Amino acid sequence: MADDLEGPRTRINPSLVSRFTGRAVCFVGRVQKVHPSGTSFVLSDGDEKNVTVEMTDPLDEELSGVIEVVKKITPKATIKAAYYAPFREDKSSFDLHLYNEALNVIYEFPQYYPFSVTASG
Repeated sequence: MADDLEGPRTRINPSLVSRFTGRAVCFVGRVQKVHPSGTSFVLSDGDEKNVTVEMTDPLDEELSGVIEVVKKITPKATIKAAYYAPFREDKSSFDLHLYNEALNVIYEFPQYYPFSVTASG
């Protein structure tokens, strides 16, 4: 687990999940549904695309709003998360659509945004 929390992680959106299977990633989304067992939940990217997140340990708190999850993409195209961080939206809301557009620009013009993680990372 510590390996995935150290070093750079690629930020992705749902359209990129299959490209990063087995690699550490960072995903930001709005909580749509939490499984009653607390072992998984569904995040939306703001453009009506969802990703399922499976937790290493069951949740011990209620999740809502925008959160960031960190861990690896599984072969089932889910994120096996070890860590999550809720975003505070009490003063201003996080614009997931704009965030997703920024990711699209980064991936469309990688020569201007060289933030990629090496194949060994």
